[in-house]
This record gives sequence, C-alpha cells and structure tokens, in this order.
Amino acid sequence: MDLEGIRTHLRRTAWGDFPEVVVYAEPVLVRSHASYGAAKGGDAIAAEALVDEVITMLGVPPSVPVLGTARPYLLAVHAVETVGMNAIPRALARSLSKILGLPLASGVIQINRVTHTGADGYHRLAFPALFDGNVEAEDYVLIDDFVGQGGTLANLKGFVESNGGRVVGAAVLSGKAYSAKLRLDQNGLDELRRKHGTRLEEWWTATFGYGFERLTASEARYLTRVDNADSIPERLALAGRAGD
Repeated sequence: MDLEGIRTHLRRTAWGDFPEVVVYAEPVLVRSHASYGAAKGGDAIAAEALVDEVITMLGVPPSVPVLGTARPYLLAVHAVETVGMNAIPRALARSLSKILGLPLASGVIQINRVTHTGADGYHRLAFPALFDGNVEAEDYVLIDDFVGQGGTLANLKGFVESNGGRVVGAAVLSGKAYSAKLRLDQNGLDELRRKHGTRLEEWWTATFGYGFERLTASEARYLTRVDNADSIPERLALAGRAGD
C-alpha cells in the first residue's frame, strides 16, 4: 500500500492515561515452544496448545487493565503473517475470555500484510498495520501475541476510538518489559523534538497523518537514537522499497 493509502486508513488517537500493556511471558519462552511455528501460521489447535501451556505455567491472574466497573470486549488482532493468518491472538483472547468472563469482539480485521515478525524498526515504521471493520460503542481490551514497538496496538486503538469505541487497555502473550509502556510521556516527546527540531515532525505528520505526540514510547526512542534527522525519511523509503 502506498503512502496515500496509509494516510487514508491510518488513525492514531491521544494516549491520555492509557495503562501499560499486560505482558504474560518473555519472547524466548513463547518462541521456543514446539507449537509456536504452526500457531503463527494459522493452526488454531497449535495456538490453543501454546496459549494454554503458557497461561497454566505462569498462573495468569484473573485481571486485565480496565477502568472502573467496565466489562470490556476482548478484541484480538487478526493479522496475516508471511506464513499465514496468525492464530495466537485469537487463542489468547478465547483463553482470557474463559478465565475472566469477558465477551469476545469480532468484525475488525487487519487489511494489509506487514510481516513485522523479526523486522527492524524502520520496516515496522514504514509498514504500519491498518484496520477496517465494524466497531461498537463499547469498551475494548486489545489482544495480540507480541508487543515490540507497539505500533500495531497503537493503530488498532486509533481505529477503534476513531469509530466510536473506547480502548481501556491491552494484553499480549509475550514481549519485553520495556515494551509494555506504549504511552509516550512528555519527557520522551520533548527529547525527540529537541533532538530533531520541527522539520522532521512536519514531514512525519504530512506522511503518516499524526504528530510525534501519538508515537509509542518505543517508536520515539528509536527515532531519538538516530543522529541525523534527514536520514530518517530516506531510511523509511528504503525499508518501504525493500518490503515491497
């Protein structure tokens, strides 16, 4: 999908007081499981075996980030990977639904293939996950198999909230502890703007349709580490051409 298509479909909303993502396991534990490859490729039975074993091993508590007395719907990311339709998010959502007694949501799908697994930060930024479907005016907790830079969850949150829903939290099967904080705080935003000035943010807003304040904390750290702001559009363009 070209940049015009990305601008048309991509939505990011303000972070507000969005809580940290619930991360259940270290990536090495999940990826070393015998059922991981098949589950990632769409095998629902393998995904259930993977999720059930990890959940049982870790003794997942009956809680997810919710606000007040809300009973949110669990909305799993439906994503096409290189090897097939990733079945892990749906299996995790079904398992948590049984444990927590929360309803499952459906009708929202990812409409592009981004192949983020194993990709570097530039690829993830150049190929944002885009969504479409029906959103009800309800509270949602987003469910995915993994959180890295957090862009997929941020984009799904933006899609849901731009269509009348309210996202109160997120949970994933695996990820690093530092990736759990999606919300970019003021210090991180100020540091990024001091490092690169205003021209890069103006380009970013024109290209992706949102400003730096709606980046995830990990995305902002990634961009802040780049010494030359002028190299970022070029590197994203190169990542885009390589991905195509």
